Amino acid sequence: MIAETHRTKRAMSWMLCAATLAATSLLVAAPGQQRSAAELEALAFAPQTYVAPRLSAPIAIDGRVDDPGWNGAQWTAPFVDIEGERKPAPRFRTRAKMAWDDRAFYIAAELEEPDVWGTLTERDAVIFHDNDFEVFIDPDGDTHAYYELEVNALATPWDLLLIKPYRDGGPAIHAWDMAGLQARVDVKGTINRPGDRDDGWTIELALPWTILKEAAPAPRGAPRPGDRWRINFSRVEWQMDVVDGKYSKRLQTGSKNPLPEDNWVWSPQGAINMHMPERWGYVQFSDRPAGKESVAFTDDPNERVKWALRRLYYRQNAYRAAHGAYATTLDVLNAADIRVDGIDFKPAMGMTASGYEITTPGFDSATVHITHDGRVWTSNR
Repeated sequence: MIAETHRTKRAMSWMLCAATLAATSLLVAAPGQQRSAAELEALAFAPQTYVAPRLSAPIAIDGRVDDPGWNGAQWTAPFVDIEGERKPAPRFRTRAKMAWDDRAFYIAAELEEPDVWGTLTERDAVIFHDNDFEVFIDPDGDTHAYYELEVNALATPWDLLLIKPYRDGGPAIHAWDMAGLQARVDVKGTINRPGDRDDGWTIELALPWTILKEAAPAPRGAPRPGDRWRINFSRVEWQMDVVDGKYSKRLQTGSKNPLPEDNWVWSPQGAINMHMPERWGYVQFSDRPAGKESVAFTDDPNERVKWALRRLYYRQNAYRAAHGAYATTLDVLNAADIRVDGIDFKPAMGMTASGYEITTPGFDSATVHITHDGRVWTSNR
């Protein structure tokens, strides 16, 4: 079966068999873009965090981000390059806000842009071929069954449900629609008109809980105050020239191919791949009304345990790439050199028909699990 890998960034749309995906090193799928297990492990586990206030009244979705409901929601830190500090800071500022009520999850973004343009008008077109704003949401944080939404400056959406990341052999369900989605854009200038300087564009999104609950921890609709979801935002930005009075992607020297796009994100991935959900940030849902007393983000120490297991997952993928099979003991993976502050990290591994499962005691009487296909979760002992 042929599955569109969608993108691991700076690679245009390309096709691979799902069976081929399952047989790769599973680190970063794009040729020439791989990061070694050691490089991935070396990435700091310092995801961005955000506390989303509760709204007292729904926000009017018109793209302008001037509704009074946004006044109490803070802007995120400006976006950075997808690879983090190893690359220069973005040329243009991007930032976002979040809020919620019983009906929907609200997201706003502000994108500085001197030349606003867009070409795609058909829903579920490959929107990142234009400049775009992207949302990735994993409600239960297990890195499986997550949502992706892309919107360009013409407010054209592309929404997908991914069963699991591409590196783990997961397909994307392109036929899935975010029913009830509201997406509006306001351009601060003129779209598709070269010769003047624009300020940029803003976007407002309302994502109904009735559809987001499909991958949520429990099908109860809206989250409870204090719940935390994994989330990240990405912005694709192409370098442009004006050709025959129209915007055109800048070409590589001596080539008909465009220069690689820039990828700017809220929480850095450390690799040119948005489909590493373990690198996303966190949003915590607060019951405090927007504009009232703020609530501090509460860390879950078991997220650090999950990251420790993720390091073993990276090592297993590298071992399999080198030897054709997973290691059957943790000693081979040098598991003893992994530490978790505040707990005695003692993982145990069992082989399964399709791979392996590693478990370890976590904080607060929890057991933390990870499987060969990357799914990670906690259970009570």
